Amino acid sequence: MSSANISFVQSLYAAFGRGDITTIINGLAPDVDWGVNGRRKDYPLFGNWKSAGEVQKFFQGVAEHEESTDFSPREFFAADDRVCVLGHYAWKIRKTGRKVASDWVHVFTVRNGKVVKFREFNDTAQFAEAYRG
Repeated sequence: MSSANISFVQSLYAAFGRGDITTIINGLAPDVDWGVNGRRKDYPLFGNWKSAGEVQKFFQGVAEHEESTDFSPREFFAADDRVCVLGHYAWKIRKTGRKVASDWVHVFTVRNGKVVKFREFNDTAQFAEAYRG
């Protein structure tokens, strides 16, 4: 099951890379628990989203607030229903034009072929500072 879950998560990253957010949303459980570590008052994409519809809004926010200059999932690890991914990304924050680059960790919980939980951990201070300008 672990290798199948890794392949599934890799397919979601591939969809993100081609701008295919519909495929990502279709890969989520309807009541997915999606979260990015940090306080929303510090950056609009931090916090939790509690449904596939809310995650759609999250990705609309990504398009609104960020321009990707690098998005690189690098290492994949799986155990039971969890897939952990280590990676790096760089963004230009549209509001201020400032750049952010951070290593990150994504943790997916996959059940019955759907993401039921997602957590992202990154350098939240960089995002908050870049957003404030």
